Amino acid sequence: MRRLALILGATSLLATAVMQAGSRTGQRQNNTPLSYTGQIMDSKCAGQGSHNQVMAKEEIRTAKDCALVCRKDASKFVLYSAEAKTAFNRDDQDTPRDYPGKK
Repeated sequence: MRRLALILGATSLLATAVMQAGSRTGQRQNNTPLSYTGQIMDSKCAGQGSHNQVMAKEEIRTAKDCALVCRKDASKFVLYSAEAKTAFNRDDQDTPRDYPGKK
């Protein structure tokens, strides 16, 4: 009985270790951080997938101007991936001020 308990305990520890090793997020197998590619835009337009609606409504010509106008309305800068249709929030809201509309 004691031997069975040791085998079950060792098996459960091994299974837990394998599951945790496979669930690492934010890193590749060689332990380098993942990189993200997308466009710097405001969270309002990112939710719609483009600047088109706001640009037409406000008569704005560039994505940069659109993001800066939306930013005044309490929108935040995000990195928007059109491929994944996902917006990634940014902690730093000062640096992207020069890059809206750029990849």
